Amino acid sequence: MRQTPLLVVSIVGVFLLWGAARADQINFKADLSGASEVPPVTTAGKGTATAALDTATKTLTWTVTYSELTPTAGHIHGPAAPGANAGVLVPLGNPPFADPIKGSATLTDAQISDLEAGRSAANSSGGNSRQRRTPAARWPLV
Repeated sequence: MRQTPLLVVSIVGVFLLWGAARADQINFKADLSGASEVPPVTTAGKGTATAALDTATKTLTWTVTYSELTPTAGHIHGPAAPGANAGVLVPLGNPPFADPIKGSATLTDAQISDLEAGRSAANSSGGNSRQRRTPAARWPLV
């Protein structure tokens, strides 16, 4: 009978530790399309960008998938308000890009604040034999 309280305390402790570990990650997702570009463009190119920020290490890890596009560049831009352009904060890698594009970077506190506030955008640009267009999108919190 005395083991039951110890078991309950142990189970509660495991859930508390699990919750604390998960609290250190913030997830982001963006659908990439020409309509999200500034100014908007018409393109068949599209994609999805997902990212996870480890707040303890300040490491952002991303995966970008795409179709109808041969990327020649990829970046995270910011800071800027929605509808405005901004400079490159972090390159997504170097061409030629594989599908998916995967990578990571350590961010500054200011970059993390901009990312969390929606003042950053993912962008992959390139083309194919018929078109050269850029899908982009803001990184909303997921």
